[in-house]
Amino acid sequence: MKPSIRIAVAPALLAFACFTTSAWAQTTAASDSTATPSSAASAPVSHAQKHADFVEKRIDDLHAQMKITSQQQPQWDAFAQTMRDNATKTDQAFHDRAHKLPSENADDAMKSYAELAQLHADNMQKLAASFSALYATLSDEQKKIADPLFRNDHAKGHAGPRKHRPAASAPAPASN
Repeated sequence: MKPSIRIAVAPALLAFACFTTSAWAQTTAASDSTATPSSAASAPVSHAQKHADFVEKRIDDLHAQMKITSQQQPQWDAFAQTMRDNATKTDQAFHDRAHKLPSENADDAMKSYAELAQLHADNMQKLAASFSALYATLSDEQKKIADPLFRNDHAKGHAGPRKHRPAASAPAPASN
């Protein structure tokens, strides 16, 4: 990849990582350690397929962790489909932007980034609505499991707290 393209695409990829992470919460270290390499390692896998595989794994992990019952399955299916749809739309938007970005001027690039941010906001609204319908069907025990999963409480032990840390104080100026 040419350096100019890399510089232009880097902010978009960073935003994509932030957007998708907030939507699907982080996986636990235990679930990451049980991941096995793909049996189709000999064939190259597209980014979109890798992302779709990640989404499916996340859906499966959340389903198991939250102990979804057969009565809750219709709400779960709607939530899972929203996750899939959001991932597909986001992947396509980033792909489209990456192809157009090298020929865009600064104004167009800023507008395309704003479109990505709006897509993320729209996707999160859809995800929140479908999750609310699911959450309303959860038992108290399931809610106790879900609450930290979607607050990313478990991530604190892995990457440190997600709060902004205050900057170190500057030394006091020397008095004359």
